[in-house]
Amino acid sequence: MQDLGGVWTLSDESGQYRVAMRLPGDGISALHQAGVIPDPYHGRNEYGLRWICEREWTVTRDFSHDGGAAELCLEGLDTLATVTLNGAEVLRAANAHRRWRVDVSGVLKAGRNEIALTFHAAPQAAAATQAGLPFPVPYHQPNCPIPNGNMLRKPQCDFGWDWNIALAPFGVWGGIRLEPKAARIRDVIVTQSHVPGLARVSLLLHAEGEEISANICGITKYAKIVAGVARLELAIPNPELWWPAGQGAQVLHDLTLTMGEVTETRRIGLRDLKLISQPDAAGRSFGFRVNGRDVFAKGANWIPADALHGRISRDATRDLLQSAVDAHMNMIRVWGGGRYEPDWFYDLCDEMGLMVWQDFMFACHLYPSTPEFLAEVDAEVRDVVARLNHHACLALWCGDNELIGALGWFEESRRDRDRYLVSYDRLNRTIEAALHATLPAPNWWPSSPSPGPMAFGDAWHDDSSGDMHFWSVWHEGRDFDHYRDVSPRFCSEFGFQSYPSLEVIRRFAAPDDFNIASPVMESHQKNTGGNARIAETMFRYFRFPVGFANFVYLSQVQQGLAIKTAVTHWRSLKPHCMGTLYWQLNDTWPVCSWSSLDHGGGWKLLHHMARAFYAPVLVSVVPVAEGLELRAVNDRPEAVDLTVAAVAVAMDGRTRPLSQATVTVGPDAAVPVLTIAADALAPQEMLAHVWLDGQGTRLGGDLHAPRPYKSYDLQSPGLALTVAEAPNGWSLTISATALALFVAVEADRPGRFSANAMTLFPGHAATLTFTPETPGPAPQFTLRDLYSATCGTA
Repeated sequence: MQDLGGVWTLSDESGQYRVAMRLPGDGISALHQAGVIPDPYHGRNEYGLRWICEREWTVTRDFSHDGGAAELCLEGLDTLATVTLNGAEVLRAANAHRRWRVDVSGVLKAGRNEIALTFHAAPQAAAATQAGLPFPVPYHQPNCPIPNGNMLRKPQCDFGWDWNIALAPFGVWGGIRLEPKAARIRDVIVTQSHVPGLARVSLLLHAEGEEISANICGITKYAKIVAGVARLELAIPNPELWWPAGQGAQVLHDLTLTMGEVTETRRIGLRDLKLISQPDAAGRSFGFRVNGRDVFAKGANWIPADALHGRISRDATRDLLQSAVDAHMNMIRVWGGGRYEPDWFYDLCDEMGLMVWQDFMFACHLYPSTPEFLAEVDAEVRDVVARLNHHACLALWCGDNELIGALGWFEESRRDRDRYLVSYDRLNRTIEAALHATLPAPNWWPSSPSPGPMAFGDAWHDDSSGDMHFWSVWHEGRDFDHYRDVSPRFCSEFGFQSYPSLEVIRRFAAPDDFNIASPVMESHQKNTGGNARIAETMFRYFRFPVGFANFVYLSQVQQGLAIKTAVTHWRSLKPHCMGTLYWQLNDTWPVCSWSSLDHGGGWKLLHHMARAFYAPVLVSVVPVAEGLELRAVNDRPEAVDLTVAAVAVAMDGRTRPLSQATVTVGPDAAVPVLTIAADALAPQEMLAHVWLDGQGTRLGGDLHAPRPYKSYDLQSPGLALTVAEAPNGWSLTISATALALFVAVEADRPGRFSANAMTLFPGHAATLTFTPETPGPAPQFTLRDLYSATCGTA
């Protein structure tokens, strides 16, 4: 194998630009690294750089070769590209999601060779495709300043989204290499069946040879290859199973395939993972059963790790995924407007125990159903499924994101729904058929959200069946309590925006821009009306913050409260509800968004709060007619004994006992523990509660405000901070003289706090650690809390 990655030369069609470019990488990052364009993420630079995607660009390099027979292999060729080798065209590609392999034996020569990849302008090609369709196929214009992205098999968010920059980058995000033309093992299709004490691993192997062997867990089987296909089954007694995070160990086994001198290895986990969706009294259930155990899915939606794929690294992506696990998540949804991630991404999810809900890459638009487009989709789905199917983490293959709902978003489809519904059905059936033709008995779901197979109802407001996207609180401006008005079977999208942390804002804005109405801040808010909605919500719940820094802080507090309200309530409905995946885990660039992790991986306050509300054992507060009901939820595989104590808390921090109970909580349902009468709290009191296990170990605690925070007369908490050097960072101890709400610490350098958004009581100091990204002098720390943010000075 000869790797062709490394330094190439990038030039545009006019000859104006000629710079070095590394492959894998993207052209916009290369231009920035060469110093010929400014940072696309800074200020309002985005708008002055969209000309880049409207030009044709070529990357070239020389290499030496022995002239032997070889195939050119490319992955992530983005997107409309012509590849020439020694002046001869060898490939025309128009799908960034596929692997490409082409025999170049006839044009390779011994000695010096020249290869060129020409990337054609995406907007022009998309417009031409749209113009050639038999009827218009609209795209979501509010999301996409660059039009007609739905015409191309390219990450849809490259054309803009309500959280993404719009630059339509080009380049190669996977490998580019020459492989000797020889017998090889092409694709490995793995299916499993399980009974107590035995796992059967069935293999469908696509290979070019005569005989192949497979070995796993010390068991070896052989099979003849007939017409390029071999079938094997390996029976493994008493298997060590793979479990999602929080349920058991993530045991992975080497599956080794040998064909003569050719060897391939796949790391697989032995597990029985089923989608359980069946009609019931409420409608249709939706959940996941792993190794016979129903597992509540806790997680978030994943979007590309960066808007410019040349800036994505395995280490940074690992950090994002580790943050998900650290917040007790066990599932992420790879959303359908981004990209199918590289193999190493799924390797990481295998290792971390993160189940993956995998969308196929169609989102929020309508799409063509011409024979040419569907043929490309068929090839894409078969290729992606063949590449990824063996991963233990893969829990679900989903047809698309919100295409059913999109039928009602456009004048064309509202006027002629039958035509566009038939067109959608042709696309969806193409995806489903290609999936089933490649992978026997997959976990398949037609769309998200969806009430179920062959159902085209409103899964945004109907909570009875399938998976739900619940956006009424954000997009319709409803209050946080509205989350409690619905009882989804599985909520795969819901969210509330906040501003990025100050440290991130400083990367793209100057102090003069620190105003939510400044042009720079508005250019980093891509959701129409988003800034106004954040501010309007603050008026609803809080006294308005003093100064820009406190506005940023309070935006993150209210984001955390919104998602906490939804998750704690829906978890308390278990097993009626069996999953919550909030929108969204990460950001593609520094922007106001729904993410819990800042661009770069820092934890917003929501992510700290998620670690609490996704904890394996939780006691949530649910308003009921009689008052406040405390419900215990246990996601552990075994029952747990809990003691729950509730107290009333005055604004000065004094407490008075209300009630206490002990209960055994099994893993399969939420259990009511206590009910606090509606009149048990005085007007200026809040409810606090803690829960302890059978050995008296404190597992968690929480505070609930029955009324909007602005109605409470907060007192100055008298926060005091002491800092001491600690191994790998700094130890911080914070104390208060009165009730202190949402106490947050900020540092003047990147790093991670072990806790944040805390509630402090007098006489109960909190100790936490700060681990900086890189060694250096002692950071400067800033304390914030609800009182100082809304009653103090800027």
